[in-house]
Amino acid sequence: MKAILKIVLVGAGLMFSSWGFFAHRKINQLAVYTLPSSMASFYKKNIQYLSEAAVNPDRRRYAVPEEAPRHYIDLDDYGDSAVYKLPRYWSDAVKQFGEDSLQARGIVPWHIYRMYFQLKDAFLLKDPDKILRVSADLGHYVADAHVPLHTTKNYDGQLTGQTGIHGFWESRLPELYFEEYDFFVGPATYLPNVQLAAWEMIRQSNLAVDSVLRFEKELSEKTGENKYNFETKGKQTVKVYSQEYSYKYHQMLSGMVERMFRNSVKSIGDIWYTAWVDAGQPDLKLLINYKPTVEELEARKKELVAWKEKNVQARDHEIIEN
Repeated sequence: MKAILKIVLVGAGLMFSSWGFFAHRKINQLAVYTLPSSMASFYKKNIQYLSEAAVNPDRRRYAVPEEAPRHYIDLDDYGDSAVYKLPRYWSDAVKQFGEDSLQARGIVPWHIYRMYFQLKDAFLLKDPDKILRVSADLGHYVADAHVPLHTTKNYDGQLTGQTGIHGFWESRLPELYFEEYDFFVGPATYLPNVQLAAWEMIRQSNLAVDSVLRFEKELSEKTGENKYNFETKGKQTVKVYSQEYSYKYHQMLSGMVERMFRNSVKSIGDIWYTAWVDAGQPDLKLLINYKPTVEELEARKKELVAWKEKNVQARDHEIIEN
């Protein structure tokens, strides 16, 4: 019984780890290589942290109540064409649906935008620890936005008799075929509007939901019960989709997993770069071995708050005058 319980628990852990720990780490790691030289030295110096910390949001999901909704959005709970009709900005969405309702259905596109502002502030504060922490977390949420099953309430095929497909698509397949993927995605580019870019990620992911579910259903009906086997990883024996079944499904998807993986890498690099540009392109080389004191950071935070308040007042004055 203990052996069976271990198999079940390990399988469940893999099933609900978004993109899988392996994939999240690789995605953040590869995103570093999209950055321009003026950013790359700092990020490469800390690439191990950015890779390892990529999974921190998943580790928080069961300890922090508000964490889970940041990883997904159940578009089908909002009716037909929701991805085109939902308010793009959080304040508008709250006015229309209420915050509790939004949290219950997932908030990943809005949370990506929130994290972009946190990263921009970290650059403005010249706080190396915060830059790295927020960059790692932001990379996780952006990667999650590229997973089709993170855009539907049928997130694990539980509504269509396909329980386990979540981990199959985003963990098993990347682990098996990572070495075959082409990760040259080009340099990071500036995003004129990060919030709209986040929604475009969601739109593209949601378009793939039907294929993700339908192809596996068709393959399962042809294969019957012969789609699983057991593999030993270290001291653990886990039930997994067989390599033969995985290969057939991967072929049916026609490169979808690779495309979403590549898009995740590029999108993360783009947002990191955009936040840095919007913060005035601070010299990150100076931060490589820099450890600001608590007093320094507190002084900068006060300056940043004062600057923001002044800008808000100036904007409000301009609106009144016009």
